[in-house]
Amino acid sequence: MEYNKADITKLDRVSRLKLINSITGVKPANLIGTADAQGRSNLAIFSSVIHLGSNPAYIGFVSRPRTEEVGHTYDNILATGSYTINHVHPKFIKNAHYTSGKFDKTVSEFKQCGLTEAYISGCTAPFVAESNFKIAMRFIEAIDIPLNGTVMIIGEVEHVILPEDGMVDGDVNLETSDSVGISGLNSYYRLEKIGHFPYVRVNETPEF
Repeated sequence: MEYNKADITKLDRVSRLKLINSITGVKPANLIGTADAQGRSNLAIFSSVIHLGSNPAYIGFVSRPRTEEVGHTYDNILATGSYTINHVHPKFIKNAHYTSGKFDKTVSEFKQCGLTEAYISGCTAPFVAESNFKIAMRFIEAIDIPLNGTVMIIGEVEHVILPEDGMVDGDVNLETSDSVGISGLNSYYRLEKIGHFPYVRVNETPEF
């Protein structure tokens, strides 16, 4: 099966979304928790969270174009400067998926989708209590992407909470943390660790 540019252009909106959103492979499934200036909580699932640097510890994610119906996560981050990133696990993937609905900004997806708010000192944004892998973030910068109206939101890691067995031989193990991946708009995958290799030094490269 092949698609050229003309074929892709001719696809209906949903088919094109599913195709292009899937061809990059499985991406991390994360719930981003925020609260507005009045303290009203918001929760939304994202598959665009990426590592941007380790020193400082920067993480980015892409926010869709803002409308009256969507963009509450971005608005809340701009208002408070605080947000959380929470891994999704198999036991609540259905709950997590439905946070993608276009709920009114006065409606908390935590309550609507059966998930629980949790807080720690120093972070005003809510965590997902059901997640065992949580990150507290501080907003740094928003970069507009004029090509399609999306925004790259960059934040700095302020706090990490992960399972006691989430570190194996100095590495974060996403299999033991039971984190899941997402492809396209609505397909979820378990993660299985299938290899571990040393840091690559050119003079230690094996023969292939």
